[in-house]
Amino acid sequence: MSLKPPTGDGTELEWFKSSHSNPDGAACVEVASTPGTVRVRDSKDRQGPQLAFGPRQWAAFVSYATDH
Repeated sequence: MSLKPPTGDGTELEWFKSSHSNPDGAACVEVASTPGTVRVRDSKDRQGPQLAFGPRQWAAFVSYATDH
């Protein structure tokens, strides 16, 4: 999975949308990282809830998702 960075001024979280997302935006997630967490949100509901993962949790998820 590769990530496409959005344009922005850097004052907020920098959200990235997966290159595997549907072109019409029907099933997209966005990811933003900070030094201690990785945040995930639904790109269709940007003001909605976010999931936050620690670096180890995120690495375990990515490893699992890659294998399945």
